[in-house]
Amino acid sequence: MNISLVKRQQPSALFAAVSPLIALTLTVAIGALLFAAQGQAPGTALYTYFIEPLTETWSLHELAIKAAPLILIAVGLALCFQSRNWNIGAEGQFIMGAILGSALPVLAPDFTPWLLLPMMVMLGALGGAAYGAIPALLKTRFNTNEILTSLMLVYVAQLFLDWLVRGPWRNPEGYNFPETRIFSDAATLPMVWADSGRAHWGIVFALIAAVVLYLVQRKTLTGYRFRVVGLSPRAGRFAGFSESRTVFMAFCLSGALAGIAGLAEVSGASQQLRPVISPGYGFTAIIVAFLGRLNPLGIVAAGIVLALTYLGGEAAQMSLGLSDKVVRVFQGMLLFFVLATDTLIHYQIRIARAGARRGNR
Repeated sequence: MNISLVKRQQPSALFAAVSPLIALTLTVAIGALLFAAQGQAPGTALYTYFIEPLTETWSLHELAIKAAPLILIAVGLALCFQSRNWNIGAEGQFIMGAILGSALPVLAPDFTPWLLLPMMVMLGALGGAAYGAIPALLKTRFNTNEILTSLMLVYVAQLFLDWLVRGPWRNPEGYNFPETRIFSDAATLPMVWADSGRAHWGIVFALIAAVVLYLVQRKTLTGYRFRVVGLSPRAGRFAGFSESRTVFMAFCLSGALAGIAGLAEVSGASQQLRPVISPGYGFTAIIVAFLGRLNPLGIVAAGIVLALTYLGGEAAQMSLGLSDKVVRVFQGMLLFFVLATDTLIHYQIRIARAGARRGNR
């Protein structure tokens, strides 16, 4: 028996539109079976995981806090992936943006003008963009694989952050804990609704970025450049688009947004640098980008869904006593089903018996 994939002449537009919902439904169904295998009532476990985090006002604020970096990073990755530049290192760009954006409140804690926060945001974007430019340079200059270089740079960023908070940037008044000094009020992102929770302006940045990137994607020459180069680099060259310039634009833009997400996380949520500042937002944002069909507006909805998996995982740990790895299981299944449905959109499965094939020859 021979199983092969045959490219469809005309992919289904309806299937392409509903495939994220199919992937999410399959993830929930398989998740119910996994809960049952662990001795949990599937209905109760799914309620705890997906519904319970939405029943309190404070949890909605936590949802916004977790959705903000996912949306910010994913909208940048969407343009990057659309041009077929595979930036897998957004986690490292997130960290480097947080580090450079935190330099002012850490090294100059008494520097508190009203321009401090805008300067921190710009430094965060610069840190992420500069770090994203490294795999872009290696790809355009030495033809290296950007998947490997961007991924390996994540570990460099993580180790650099760990060294900083345990060494030169460690809080002198922090009783030897590996963390920087607490940011001043002038260096802290304001709350969106200060009287009802701790959601900060990071979610506002994320929504603005989604709308702006949607307009860039659909209405500008830059968005057209990304689409053309992604569909056919040769056609892009005939259109006068520099492939090297497109690579740099894609990596620097996605890196800048990841850097802003990193700055928003440390300035709004934790208000200091610690050895670990991300539960894997840069990697989860890859799932968000594909679940949102590389559409910035779709990514907003996908970011909320993936943020819910973090809150659901915490609720499952506290209420059901499950492992924290349940979050990764759900996210992994969701990515698998998204990729599987995408494959079936463009290809159909053909099964042929080996004898029939020999007869055809």
